[in-house]
Amino acid sequence: MSLENKFKAVKQASALLNDFSDIAVRQLLTDLAAETEAQIPYLLSENQKDLDRMNPADPKYDRLKLSAERIHGIASDMRQVAALPSPLGEILSKELRPNGMLIQKIRVPFGVIGIIYEARPNVSFDVFSLCIKTGNACILKGGSDAEYSNTAIVQLIRQQLLKHGFPGDAVLLLPPDRRAADELMKATAYVDLIIPRGSQSLIDHVRSHSLVPVIETGAGICHTYIDSSADIQKAATIVHNAKTRRVSVCNALDCMLLHRSRLQDLPEICLKLQDEQVVIYADPEALAALKSHYPGHLLQPAGEKHYGTEFLDYKMAVKTVKSTEEAIEHIARYSSGHSEAIVCEDPEQAQLFCKKVDAACVYVNVSTAFTDGAQFGLGAEIGISTQKLHARGPMALKEITTYKYLITGNGQIRSK
Repeated sequence: MSLENKFKAVKQASALLNDFSDIAVRQLLTDLAAETEAQIPYLLSENQKDLDRMNPADPKYDRLKLSAERIHGIASDMRQVAALPSPLGEILSKELRPNGMLIQKIRVPFGVIGIIYEARPNVSFDVFSLCIKTGNACILKGGSDAEYSNTAIVQLIRQQLLKHGFPGDAVLLLPPDRRAADELMKATAYVDLIIPRGSQSLIDHVRSHSLVPVIETGAGICHTYIDSSADIQKAATIVHNAKTRRVSVCNALDCMLLHRSRLQDLPEICLKLQDEQVVIYADPEALAALKSHYPGHLLQPAGEKHYGTEFLDYKMAVKTVKSTEEAIEHIARYSSGHSEAIVCEDPEQAQLFCKKVDAACVYVNVSTAFTDGAQFGLGAEIGISTQKLHARGPMALKEITTYKYLITGNGQIRSK
């Protein structure tokens, strides 16, 4: 079957999804979560085939890797999505006009959502659960790195769809080649929205070539600013967590900004980073403060290229600033608009940072690691939007719906 015919089948399946109740969707996802856990050995064996083809030193290796613990987490996310109230049919606004017309704005599915992503097999589960909960069909275009994993996952999903009477074409996994992605980006007759998840180069390519509307997600160049009023224990803990919890994810810390008055505290802030062999690219002042306190082979002078880099590795930059305003200016220049944090005890500086920093998520005394991974109580997330139209920040159920107007009357006509 040609890709166009497959797209057409998904479009037809999306029209049938409105016939299923939220109770039926909830049961489907609950059973899919249980079957996913039951199939852990099989999923891990297929995932291992992908892992065997990748260098473990590749930053994408951690994203690609499944484990029993991670699969249990995926199943838990699906159960959370199942239990959440459906946003479909929500009345966003209602107005009775003077002529007697009742105008209602209600939440509805997009229809067909295409996702283009790299070596993240968990995305296949996350996208499907969010899409089916919101009445959307989905087209998945994963990378070749995760071919075996994604194929196994989508087969499992389709089995459960058919078992519960849903159309199997509500999910489609495309071949992992670039041609399939190009066809998807041109499928304006069948696809309503495309969401890319992955590197900046992937996102830029989709944005530049897609004829289908795009919501940008993913690339995270994240900063944490240590203010002059910061509690150093908080700072050390937050920086360590944001940098080392999972270096391959988009919410990981890339650049620490430090108020000049706290240079003497920099060795303490960075102390635990050496345990993880984190390479620090420091500006001259920070370099001098860390010299003889941080392993020399892990300490390098910072260059312009190190600011504005999403490392996705055990690496980070350190930049000294003289004020909150200078920190904000640095973030404005280098940030991707994903997640930014300030560590401080001065409420005025916190307020200034929150007001002036232009990012989807702004944190005060909290690690940026909470952006993504169902930490906002939204269930699984389809991505982190770094744009400003329609959706921004973690994209869950409501963000993958649109709306339409319902106008009810009693014979009203418009005069000439």
